[in-house]
Amino acid sequence: MRAVWQHLDHIESYICRALLAVFVTLLFVQIVARQVFGTSITWIEELSVILFVWFAYFGASYAARMAAHNRVTFHIKMLPRRLGNLVEAVGDAFWVLFNVVFIWFAIQYIGALKPFVKAQTLGWPMKWVMAPMVVAFILMTLRIIQVNYMKLILGIEMRDPDEVAIESELDLAEQELPGRGKV
Repeated sequence: MRAVWQHLDHIESYICRALLAVFVTLLFVQIVARQVFGTSITWIEELSVILFVWFAYFGASYAARMAAHNRVTFHIKMLPRRLGNLVEAVGDAFWVLFNVVFIWFAIQYIGALKPFVKAQTLGWPMKWVMAPMVVAFILMTLRIIQVNYMKLILGIEMRDPDEVAIESELDLAEQELPGRGKV
């Protein structure tokens, strides 16, 4: 059961990887078709745009899970850690509120779409093209709550992935240059 939860905890990562692989492959096929065969496959462009938009929404959810969204934190880092976490949590509460309002209106909008409103070349009903947006915002909201639970209740300090990557690169450089001190 633990393995299932671990995979669910990375669901956005898996979705983003699949979407990226598919739309990059489709764009490569389109480039080859244009440059080599002098023809264009019309539905590839539309599908690639749709997949890219889905990729962006699920990527935003993944960034929320990793606590990696861009935010101004220099003033928060000057506060004591507990107070800084609380200030971030208040900001995240507004973010959750925005997401809930967005989800509500998106569901209303998608529900109001007529059956004849379809993607131009694919012919897919736009309800299905826009539905992943709602799913991604629901996941993002859950991830914001999860990260705040981990920080405020469990006391797990979430570190910026970029900061962790920089530190690991510096450690690697230090290992490669023994005796020369820090880089």
